[in-house]
Amino acid sequence: MKSIKEVLPRAAMLVLLATVICGVIYTGMVTGVAQLLFSDKANGSIIEVDGKKYGCELLAQQYTDEAHMWGRIMNVDVSTFKDENGKTLMYAAPSNLSPASEEYEELVAERVDMIKEANPDMDETAIPVDLVTCSGSGLDPQISPAAAEYQVARLAKANNRTEQEIDDIIDKCTTGKLLGVFGEKTVNVLKVNLMLEGIL
Repeated sequence: MKSIKEVLPRAAMLVLLATVICGVIYTGMVTGVAQLLFSDKANGSIIEVDGKKYGCELLAQQYTDEAHMWGRIMNVDVSTFKDENGKTLMYAAPSNLSPASEEYEELVAERVDMIKEANPDMDETAIPVDLVTCSGSGLDPQISPAAAEYQVARLAKANNRTEQEIDDIIDKCTTGKLLGVFGEKTVNVLKVNLMLEGIL
């Protein structure tokens, strides 16, 4: 039977070898391939124009003014974090509200009132459900085409554009079903708003 003194050096070498292979070589190869083939996604899917970063296309941003498209309800916290200059940072988190709770019902009712007031041209048209509900993450960056279409008249007036121009922007920011089968069509709210501002 080998002694511990004989076994330890070999075990240590095996651990070191596994660390180099799995922790350095493999990680380096995966990172390199990701940067080479999917650099945009590997770096966070950040929308950057002329060296300025406007946000991640995978995370929602909150808009509540008439000139921008609105996304889903966000659970926003502006009291927790500040940057190095003391400026308040907006933070959003998942919701743990039950759809059967009074608090959730009040949140949805408040959102319904806001949307009706902001979109008077839609009159009695049913509000798409994703405009008045929160996702599990509270950070969904997309809405349904129906939710985007609901806002066209307001966006056209607020941005001094025709409804067809707004529809064209929405079409450019719409992603179809995966492989034409899986999921649903979605509209990226941040991209629409950057196009409305003439940034994209």
